[in-house]
Amino acid sequence: MKKRDFILIGAVLVLALLCWVVPRAAGIFAGEDASRVRITVGGEEYGTYSLSEDQTIEINDTNVCEIKDGEVNMIQADCPDQLCIHQGPIHIQGETIVCLPNRVVVEITGNDKDEQLDGVVQ
Repeated sequence: MKKRDFILIGAVLVLALLCWVVPRAAGIFAGEDASRVRITVGGEEYGTYSLSEDQTIEINDTNVCEIKDGEVNMIQADCPDQLCIHQGPIHIQGETIVCLPNRVVVEITGNDKDEQLDGVVQ
């Protein structure tokens, strides 16, 4: 390989790195208006809570969720694997915490109450 080849490879790598870093630094991929937390148990809505209000939510004596500093975290669960606790906090719209044994789903949603469907597949 010649010196020009190394320069070309370096330039391509720098360009690829910039294409990855610049949008993230500008906040282009940040969550859109994530301000609500929806909790469902067994497919039925348990409650919807504000992400801006710090609170602790006990879910059917099996799980405990904590909303603090704009993040949601599962802090207690009686399931055997504890994966929902080890997942850590979520704060971006569309992120979820799932506790399969207890059938609990915690989801970050947007502020829009009249959410539009993207499409329907039959």
